[in-house]
Amino acid sequence: MTSAHAEPLPASTAWYVPLARAIPALALAIVVTFSADHSARLGLVTLASFTLVAGSVLLTASVLSSARGIARSLTIAQGAVTLAAAIAAFVATGGGQAYFVFLLTAFAAITGFIELYVGLRSRGRDASSRDWVFVGGLTALLALVVLLVPPGFSQPYTGPDGIDRELTASIVVVGLLGAYWAILGVYLVIAALSLKWSKNEHAAVTATVQQKED
Repeated sequence: MTSAHAEPLPASTAWYVPLARAIPALALAIVVTFSADHSARLGLVTLASFTLVAGSVLLTASVLSSARGIARSLTIAQGAVTLAAAIAAFVATGGGQAYFVFLLTAFAAITGFIELYVGLRSRGRDASSRDWVFVGGLTALLALVVLLVPPGFSQPYTGPDGIDRELTASIVVVGLLGAYWAILGVYLVIAALSLKWSKNEHAAVTATVQQKED
């Protein structure tokens, strides 16, 4: 007997993988938001922390995955590049603004386009493809926006407390990174819950159909 319910797409990614990626993103978004220091050093330290966790999650999940094919290989490469970015950030936290921008844009461009490609390639075949497309596109967009910030940008302004301050390229780039993490973290939490609920719902529907057939 054929089920009247449409079969959901299989997901090669367990629901807890996007959740594990979301946790450091949300934590660092909070750190950046409430930190008065938006220097390149803070940017490198937080980038190192994020890429260390995210790279470890991606690499471990893809290596242990039973799935095979180009998508798995590319995800392993994405995890390796992410961990390489973590090492590069950790060993040179005092590298300055130019190094921070270079490392951030290189990491975001490479991993963003890898994840975007994997998502587009997996459309219609994997339940996680839409999430990969969004996250990959968002990460690649981060690289582009950061590159548009003039290196020597400096804009004096007066704060609401009447004190004169200065908006610099470092503040803008670290702020963009914090905003990226906030959006990424919220989206990945939703993606994780969607995968979990979809799996549970499918299991419940399957059990109901089997009971009716019996």
